[in-house]
Amino acid sequence: MAAVETLSNPPRGHSADQLRVAPSGEARDHVGPVNPLAAWRSVARTNMIAVAAFSLVVNLLMLTLPMYLFQISDRVLTSRSLETLLMLSALALAFIGILSIVDILRRQVLGRLATKMEALLGGAVLASSINNARAGEGGTIQAIRSLHQVRGFVSSPVMLLVMDAPLSPLYFGVIFLVHRDLGFIAVVSGLALALIALINQKATSERLGEAGLHAAEADAAAESLARNSQVINAMGMLSESILHWGRRQAPALTVQSQALDRNFWISGASKFVRLVTQITILGTGAYLALHAEITGGMMIAASIIAGRALQPLEGLIEGWRSCVQARSAYARVKQAVESFQRETPKLRLPKPQGRLTVDRVLYLPPGSKEPVLNGVSLELAPGESLAIVGPSGSGKSTLARILVGCLVPTAGKVRLDGTELRNWDRRQFGEYSGYLPQEIELFPGTIKQNICRMRDDLPDASIYEAAMFSGIHDMVCQLAQGYETVLDRGGGPLSGGQKQRIALARAFFGNPCLVVLDEPNSNLDAAGEQALTETLQRAKKRGVTAVVVTLRPALLNSVDKVLILRGGRAEAFGSPSDVLHRLVRSPGGAGGDKPEQPRRIESSGV
Repeated sequence: MAAVETLSNPPRGHSADQLRVAPSGEARDHVGPVNPLAAWRSVARTNMIAVAAFSLVVNLLMLTLPMYLFQISDRVLTSRSLETLLMLSALALAFIGILSIVDILRRQVLGRLATKMEALLGGAVLASSINNARAGEGGTIQAIRSLHQVRGFVSSPVMLLVMDAPLSPLYFGVIFLVHRDLGFIAVVSGLALALIALINQKATSERLGEAGLHAAEADAAAESLARNSQVINAMGMLSESILHWGRRQAPALTVQSQALDRNFWISGASKFVRLVTQITILGTGAYLALHAEITGGMMIAASIIAGRALQPLEGLIEGWRSCVQARSAYARVKQAVESFQRETPKLRLPKPQGRLTVDRVLYLPPGSKEPVLNGVSLELAPGESLAIVGPSGSGKSTLARILVGCLVPTAGKVRLDGTELRNWDRRQFGEYSGYLPQEIELFPGTIKQNICRMRDDLPDASIYEAAMFSGIHDMVCQLAQGYETVLDRGGGPLSGGQKQRIALARAFFGNPCLVVLDEPNSNLDAAGEQALTETLQRAKKRGVTAVVVTLRPALLNSVDKVLILRGGRAEAFGSPSDVLHRLVRSPGGAGGDKPEQPRRIESSGV
């Protein structure tokens, strides 16, 4: 249950009721640790030490089979002792059983480490993608896919080869114990494989990295096409869409094919080296056995041990593509986590009254030299409503996004109750504000979950209140499943107008003091428009400050003030009657080629 705190000495201008906050229930944070990378490295360090210890035990126990063959050949066959055979077999089975258990344990540790990595970094990676979209850089799920790729690699067999490769000198040492000459042969072969691995890295890493970049572009294109599937199907653009995607996918496939061709040849060379090494050790061992320097069992054991020593190196060369892709994916994950700047915990301010001030706001999109907004200023008292109108491209939606903090102005300030938006705790600001974007996006889930903003700690009464306030309760009740109707990614089975009305209820959920609606009536029928007008009237009675971006004049009768934008500048600001009167008297009217300089028109009647 949310804790309620009331300040005994409220600041001037605020009542005690406005200072009641619920930090324990409402300020939940699911992003993860304060420093996700540090937490991940700490967990990875501990787990990798355990995996290294298990790998050492596994590789020691891997000597069971060659030692068993050595003893069978040199002891059992010569002594013809059944008791010795049974004893050796029992010991070998016991060691193999321990080997299997320890190998399972290290695989489990790696699997759980991979899961822990996604649990620790997933929230920060997703938050980074969302923040990039907020900053106008375009949010994608590429970083999430990269995280999945790294997770798959950590729990893959290739990761086991990475852990086994440093232990190859252990096998070389055992071969030296059998005979010095055989040890030299094994070491030379190991160095040859290491050289081949280096050549493989030089020959394929750059090409595989280039292929990864092309593949990311192709995936982004496919994601965009999937989002526009209705347009593609409606206008018969399927062939062109596939061609559009194919032009980006083709370079990825071409470069990747070239890299794989090189990798296949180099992998073949590594296998050739390993087989030649085993044959050479067998031949040399036979020669030494003929001169009574080693036994036949030693010869066979040395050949098997040499194969085991070279196997991780050969496997890494074959699986080098996975290593390169995982390394590139981890670099993207690391960049995403590091770019996510967790906000410093901020003081929870009193609930705002809704006084909105925009002071000479300038906004330049990233990479652009032309401002979308230039010197826009306005002020709304608590409970006032504003309609933002203007031609397409005038900056209406950009201003709406700035008012709710989705975009950060390049210059100028936006204040809510005298506090700049950047100084508000983002979660607290979200509790006191509502936003209906121009492009309606509902979350996969029930209507109830969409209205309550995916909150699961609030009573159903708050959902009912938002639905009644926005006039959608009767519409929802007419659906077969009512509030439990499950929506898919596109918002189905709802129509465009129904989705817009659900989003309207979401904007007014939680009794906000500031609501920004971007073309809220673009998909509404007559009943929907009537419900929207009534909702704005109820908002005014409740003291909610409302900003509405609209292209339809009908809403102008429901607002207190009007802001006309043209070319990113405020052409007029004031009451609807004053603005229209001033425009009619100005040269060229509202559609003149040379509008007057930005000006503020004070309302005489509001």
